Amino acid sequence: LLESERLASPHAALLREHIDLAVLVHDVVAELPHEDELELDLAPDVPLMSLDRTRMRLMLRNLLDNALRHGGRAAGATQPPRLSLRRVEGAVEIEVRDFGPGVDEAQLEHLAEPFFRTDSARQRATGGVGLGMYLCKLVALAHGGSFELRNAKPGLSVRVRLSLAQPPAGDAPDTMRARAPRPRGDIA
Repeated sequence: LLESERLASPHAALLREHIDLAVLVHDVVAELPHEDELELDLAPDVPLMSLDRTRMRLMLRNLLDNALRHGGRAAGATQPPRLSLRRVEGAVEIEVRDFGPGVDEAQLEHLAEPFFRTDSARQRATGGVGLGMYLCKLVALAHGGSFELRNAKPGLSVRVRLSLAQPPAGDAPDTMRARAPRPRGDIA
């Protein structure tokens, strides 16, 4: 909750440093309990980027946890979730795709809203309060990037695009511009 408030605040600062995203991906994957159940497709031409390491780690961890929990072998998928990292049209794209059942189309547009959980995720055993995808979206937006969710048939695809035209690390911290909507309504 505190991190969502920090990211939604127009006064929070990114602590940018030069980061090799492929190395960060490997670090995050190594911390996961089921790291051997993930496929990695990391392009060799991704340059160092000026990013907030802690927040990028949070985003990657949440995306991979969700893919393993809801679209991994434990969820009945026939192949493991995949994280792709590639350079595309002046940006770097991170895609986390699982091969599970996907999300009902009516719920897909709400998946990155605060406190939203799909009906299948509303179980005590799966934990969480519905902030994971919301935080991922805020991290992407705070870095001036984009965040896209889509059903990949089978599974769910989450794409984050980060522009290569970024301020250099070490400059004065920039202000986050994630201006996300405030939580409202049912917080089930």
